[in-house]
Amino acid sequence: MGETVGQAGTISARAFAALQFIDDPVCAACGAPFAYEVGEGALCGACLADPPAFDRARAAVAYDDESHGLVVAFKHSDRTDLAPLFARWMARAGGSLISPQSLLAPVPLHWRRLFARRYNQAATLAIEINRIAGGVAAPMLLEKKRPTPPQKALSAEQRKRNVRGVFAVREGERTRLRGAHVVLIDDVLTTGATLSSAASTLRRAGAARVDAIVLARTGKSGAAIG
Repeated sequence: MGETVGQAGTISARAFAALQFIDDPVCAACGAPFAYEVGEGALCGACLADPPAFDRARAAVAYDDESHGLVVAFKHSDRTDLAPLFARWMARAGGSLISPQSLLAPVPLHWRRLFARRYNQAATLAIEINRIAGGVAAPMLLEKKRPTPPQKALSAEQRKRNVRGVFAVREGERTRLRGAHVVLIDDVLTTGATLSSAASTLRRAGAARVDAIVLARTGKSGAAIG
């Protein structure tokens, strides 16, 4: 960040070249990249040991030292001009998950955090992905019932407890969920605890399938378990 670019909403050639875009082969569930080719439907060890509540998740880039600055600038420093660029990357990574009937639902912020930040980065991405890849925009499908501490300093188990039962389907949105396919949109996937909590809420409300597309995900390449 901080480099001169030709126009707003773009990044430098150096920054682009340093990014690690995630391509197949990946875990069929969480989208973690594999180091070698595997058969269709292979799962990583983490998903085999503790299956996520969502069906599939796909990420555009690896969350590392090179992408961290871009994500933080977008999330905390009003760089919403980057949303169309990020959405194109996300549509490339997970556009196949979206059908014309898919509900695109951003992971919500608690109203206090939304008031302080002034925008929900996931909602901004969802709007752009809807424009690029189709589906049905559902920006108000979920709400966050209570504020939670930041996840970054928590262990995997602490993350689960932190977000357990924190999401709810808004009353006016319940009827559209029966038998629906929902695609959750978020910025970063770490352990998948937040997405799993949101997916569990959607399933209890009647959703038939829940997938997710994120901008970036942590984690190194893993071993495949077919």
